[in-house]
Amino acid sequence: MSIVRLSLLASAAIMIAAPGLAQTPATPASGAAKRVYTPADFARFAPKTAYDMLAQVPSFSIRSADTERGLGQASENVLINGQRIADKSGGAIDQLKRTSAASVDRIEIVEAGTLGIPGLAGQVANVILKTQAKGSGQFSWNPGFRSHFTKPQYDNLSVSYSDRSGPLDYTVSAAALSGRGGLGGPVTITNASGNLIETRDEVYHSEYHEFVFKTKLGLDGPGSSLGNLSLSYNPYWSPQFLGDTRLLATGERRSRVNRQTRPGFNADISGDYEFAFGPGRLKTIGLYHHEHAPNTTTQILTFDSTGAAPLGTRFFRDARYDEAIARGEYSWKSGPNNWQFSLERAFNSLDQRGSLFDLRQGEFVEVPFPQGTGKVTEVRYEAIASLSRPLTSNLDLQVAAGAETSKLDRVDDDQPARKFFRPKGSVTLAWRPSKTWDISLKLRRRVGQIDFLDFLAQPQLSQDRENAGNPELVPPQSWEAEVEFAHDLGRWGKTRLNLHYYKVTDIVDVIPIGTDQQGIGNLPSADKAGAESTSTFQLEPLGFKGAKLDLNAGFEWTRVKDPLTGKYRPISGNYDRWGNAELRHDVPGTPYAWGLNAQYNHYAKNYFLTEIIRTLDIPLAYGAFVEHKNVMGLTVRASVFNMFGGRHGLHTVRRVVYSGFRDRAPIAFYEKHDDLVGPLFDFSIKGTF
Repeated sequence: MSIVRLSLLASAAIMIAAPGLAQTPATPASGAAKRVYTPADFARFAPKTAYDMLAQVPSFSIRSADTERGLGQASENVLINGQRIADKSGGAIDQLKRTSAASVDRIEIVEAGTLGIPGLAGQVANVILKTQAKGSGQFSWNPGFRSHFTKPQYDNLSVSYSDRSGPLDYTVSAAALSGRGGLGGPVTITNASGNLIETRDEVYHSEYHEFVFKTKLGLDGPGSSLGNLSLSYNPYWSPQFLGDTRLLATGERRSRVNRQTRPGFNADISGDYEFAFGPGRLKTIGLYHHEHAPNTTTQILTFDSTGAAPLGTRFFRDARYDEAIARGEYSWKSGPNNWQFSLERAFNSLDQRGSLFDLRQGEFVEVPFPQGTGKVTEVRYEAIASLSRPLTSNLDLQVAAGAETSKLDRVDDDQPARKFFRPKGSVTLAWRPSKTWDISLKLRRRVGQIDFLDFLAQPQLSQDRENAGNPELVPPQSWEAEVEFAHDLGRWGKTRLNLHYYKVTDIVDVIPIGTDQQGIGNLPSADKAGAESTSTFQLEPLGFKGAKLDLNAGFEWTRVKDPLTGKYRPISGNYDRWGNAELRHDVPGTPYAWGLNAQYNHYAKNYFLTEIIRTLDIPLAYGAFVEHKNVMGLTVRASVFNMFGGRHGLHTVRRVVYSGFRDRAPIAFYEKHDDLVGPLFDFSIKGTF
């Protein structure tokens, strides 16, 4: 909590005291509307990729594209050569990770309102790349290990190469990536009176492996036309294990094992082509995404001391996702006005085959489970017209208005498809009252996305909970207001504060299904309000040369009416408080750097109809790193996280389970965890060729 308060209070204090602290920026901006960073500004960090540079831009928070609902308007706050990267396999951020730092000419931080790109608001990074003179490549290797419960990860290797031949540029890349998770410790279960029912000793570990193969082609010409084609394929494997031994208050011993296997793959192809047409430019965009995601969960409960026949359940889900998008954007300029009209068609589908099995005499026997099988489709059309123009020399306006129409269908049932019409749009004002201040205001009407899996039944075996399917689920809609203040402190750094308020209708939450079931559905309305501060403070004016302090903190207050009690509570599982602080010191005159960091995370409780649970994974953790930026031309880094042994569960995982719906049934038991995680050690080696 102290990190959140520190960053927010520091940001507020700097905003108030700013007139006395502001200095001429270290790197002059080309005009009041932007701040320009050149490769020299990042030399002390020895970056290997363009992303390494972007990550060190003071007080800038990199925001990935919103990939939930079609392509729509721009949402990723990173551009390359002034262009939005419109795909769903990583966007501009992923492309910069595969682009050599030597290819960067400069990075411009600009106010979105000055760009004329519909959808953007606040601070935007425009990464300007040089014309590729010769081929270049980069690679990284990131092995790591945890102190307990998991195997070391040795792969985490990525390599990419970029070059140009005439008007064609290309980037090819391959990566073998992995991740590990693990924890374990005691679990205590008591009844409503606090009497001990059962103790458990549990162990959990998970693994994630994937290969990622990508090819990006860019065509410059003929004339002023521009084209891009991206291909990607990544198979993945994700096994999980949760096991425990149980001692009941009666002295009986039991054990339970839950295993999951999730092999699957993603395949994407996307392309765009832009060319002069009439008085403006026409850009056509196409995208196709396919994922095959089979998932098998097997759970067996063994009665160790009595020798009774074990109980077991297996759930198999074979899910296939498809998405196809066709989009056209026509832009033209009329005096000070920048106009754009866009039309998009999107098709999404989920085809799931679900099977449920019971363990009988040592064999799993399939039982009827028709509610776990089905197909859901959505066809959607969107049309948006936008206008961007300066109102004065330091005030810009952007207006976008339009609507979407959609048809949502559970195609395997006997109900007709549901049709919707939803207006959407935004108004953005960008004001630059001085060279050191940027202020933006955005009002937006937005339509969210839903998870098609929630239309079908999805048993949660490890929690002994069944989520019924809900064919009446609809996407949430919201009215949103955001205001952002950014202030350049010159040689002292930069600070930014974002405030927001959202009014949401049809908020997605857990609701009653039928008379005695629960599942994902819609509640009438909800409110969200919050703030986030991001600051970079250079410590050289204090005599600490080569050092900087990055602070990020925020909170979000939410309110929704509980479907059972009718009382207001937070939105289930909402990320409501967070804070991060990092001190980095690049030792002057040496290739060494070191740093310390702290991280705080907090989530609201999850409200199911038969239980309430709060889960916080290491809510407060500390870390450190050391780095050598020139080991035979390589950057080598070693880091440790959770160095003081923050635990998962102690005072954070508390589960209250009721014998029925919690507004009418008594408490069945309380469950508390105290799981050890231990320190996490990571290494990184980066180089170019």
